[in-house]
Amino acid sequence: MQDNQWPLWEVFIQSKSGQPYKHCGSVHAPDGAMALENARDVYTRRNEGTSIWVVPAQYIIASTPEEVGEFFDPANDKVYRHPTFYTLPPEVKYI
Repeated sequence: MQDNQWPLWEVFIQSKSGQPYKHCGSVHAPDGAMALENARDVYTRRNEGTSIWVVPAQYIIASTPEEVGEFFDPANDKVYRHPTFYTLPPEVKYI
């Protein structure tokens, strides 16, 4: 069976300036410009964002659930990395 679809692009939206981008879905498009337009039309119809990123899905590399033990194990012995040890001033936002 032949695949006739355009390449898949992952879509990330920034809801407000200064906030992190969040993955919101995927679109098919032949190039980046069309992917941006498709993402805008599908995911920001009600002014949900201020900026959009599109990334070709083929370039995203992810860990698998089967790797959870060996892949994330080194972080378990570094409790100092958890933000519970730090007091943040009230002016600091979005952490």
